Amino acid sequence: MRYSKEESKMIWDQNAEFWDYTMGDESNDFHRNVVRPKVTELLNPNPTDYILDIACGNGNYSAYLAEKGVSVVGFDYSEKMIKLAKKRRKRNMDKIEFCVADATNEISLMALKRNRMFTKAVSNMAVMDITNIKPLFTSVYELIEDNGVFVFATQHPCFVTLTDKYMTPHSYYDIAIEGQPQKQCYYHRSLQDIFNICFDTGFVIDGFYEECYFNKEIPDIIIVRAKKVSGACHSLQVQRN
Repeated sequence: MRYSKEESKMIWDQNAEFWDYTMGDESNDFHRNVVRPKVTELLNPNPTDYILDIACGNGNYSAYLAEKGVSVVGFDYSEKMIKLAKKRRKRNMDKIEFCVADATNEISLMALKRNRMFTKAVSNMAVMDITNIKPLFTSVYELIEDNGVFVFATQHPCFVTLTDKYMTPHSYYDIAIEGQPQKQCYYHRSLQDIFNICFDTGFVIDGFYEECYFNKEIPDIIIVRAKKVSGACHSLQVQRN
């Protein structure tokens, strides 16, 4: 990948206040109507859950879960974003713990381990922003309980990219919201790359959606549910023949 984690983090720190203001208390229309419904369907949150919210931004989805009675640990690698999340979500802090952690660093991720195993993990539109996702998937697998799920939404790699390359992982600059101060670093991976990281980690994919904005026929995002199957051997998770 061409761009560094440090550069990406600096850009998100610069965009943090704009992002918090634009997303507000309820997220924007795209997140509310395209991302959230299917993520929530696959996640199936309930008050007994203890959920890890990955790259939580200003805490919109963490708060959405908290309103449903769910206990949440939300983290982001932008200290500024976490500061803004704590400020915006004061009324939900009895259900949410916000932390600074690096999704590319297994030590940082495993430091999120608490006395109770997470029942589920979720990531809304962040996988394409992360330089190296293998440590994230490996750590989430260890942090969630047996038969727990990791639900993630990310931009559709087949249709949403500014380059003419698909098979080769690569990075490029683009914007997420019109008017943001800095273009961010995007990290393209094929469906094959994303799914094989799930399989190599030990997950079984048992839920999948492709979602369109404005009722188009070309999808903007994928939503994947990866399940940690109790007692399953990694080598038996997928048949690649």
